[in-house]
Amino acid sequence: MRHGIRGDAAHLYPAMPYASYSGLTDEDIHALYTYFMQSVAPVDTENKTTALSFPFNIRHMMMRWNLLFLKSVAYQNDASQSAEWNRGKYLVDNLEHCGECHSPRNMMMAQKQGADALSGAALGSWYAPNLTADKLSGLGSWSRDQLKQYLQTGDVSGKAQAAGPMAEAVTNSLQHLHDADIEAIITYLQSLPAHAQSHQAKATGDFGQASNVDTEVRGTAGLGIGLPQEMSGKALYDSACASCHQPDGQGTPDHFYPSLSHNTATGGNTPNNLVSAILFGVQREVKGKEVLMPSFGPDSQVQALSDKQIASLSNYIFQQYGNPDLQVTPEQVTALRQGGEQPLLARIAGPATLGGAVLVALIIVLLVIRRSRKKSRG
Repeated sequence: MRHGIRGDAAHLYPAMPYASYSGLTDEDIHALYTYFMQSVAPVDTENKTTALSFPFNIRHMMMRWNLLFLKSVAYQNDASQSAEWNRGKYLVDNLEHCGECHSPRNMMMAQKQGADALSGAALGSWYAPNLTADKLSGLGSWSRDQLKQYLQTGDVSGKAQAAGPMAEAVTNSLQHLHDADIEAIITYLQSLPAHAQSHQAKATGDFGQASNVDTEVRGTAGLGIGLPQEMSGKALYDSACASCHQPDGQGTPDHFYPSLSHNTATGGNTPNNLVSAILFGVQREVKGKEVLMPSFGPDSQVQALSDKQIASLSNYIFQQYGNPDLQVTPEQVTALRQGGEQPLLARIAGPATLGGAVLVALIIVLLVIRRSRKKSRG
């Protein structure tokens, strides 16, 4: 938890977020140990073998990464801030490890700190949005009550619905927190300086309006599981989406099927979350109530859509109900279907290339030298 070293003394990869957990207090680490040892039934299952390509399969490289980016020190309260603020920062930065998704990464895949922290980042096929106080791309337009409702349920009508990794966070963690901890998280998040993002004309939840133009194509598509590749986005919406999200895109009165306007998935400055919701569906469970949107990817149980069809459908939704400046190509859908754009480090290293290994090692050495010089000057 503190040093990223497992029981057999091998180094962990930071996919296990030990870089965030390293700030846990001794008391919380002890509580976790007690819980795992006494309350979690043992399961004799062999771990999967790590299948990373060279040079990433060399675990000893993590020693150098840790030297640069790991702070193995328990969280220390900031005496200039309130007890609630400190509790919120501890939860956000360590126990809930929000930055693992919401903070952008540097070239070596460590979280960026300072003004960039929690300012939003691509996360595989999804996008974890800006959590700073910016009124357009961040949380500056959210009230405390809205933030509390979202953290506890993953659903705020007229704002956002949790999907992908955030739906997992709500289902498995956030809904179970005490109210005081939720309030502390909100206090800390609302204190973060605004970090504006480009190409955001207005608040993510303010785009779109009701529109029922898809009645023009009602019933024009042939029946059957295979929809024609050349169908317009409007016709695709009528065939695949309107029965739940309604012909006007406003969802159902009980909000079980959310509105597509005034929705951060359609009003942000990236198409990732809408496209990924279409590809992979939405699933979360709160207080025994399951929210489910079926996927329209290759394994769909309702209607498998091609990359071209999903691009057409997404563009129609953005133009009709969301941010009209967003445009989606079939190539973008293909990339998201395959897990999103590869990080720069993986691209420059290349699969199993000696040149890539040398380059990665050189970058690490240069960063170590740079950090050592900074310490000596300090």
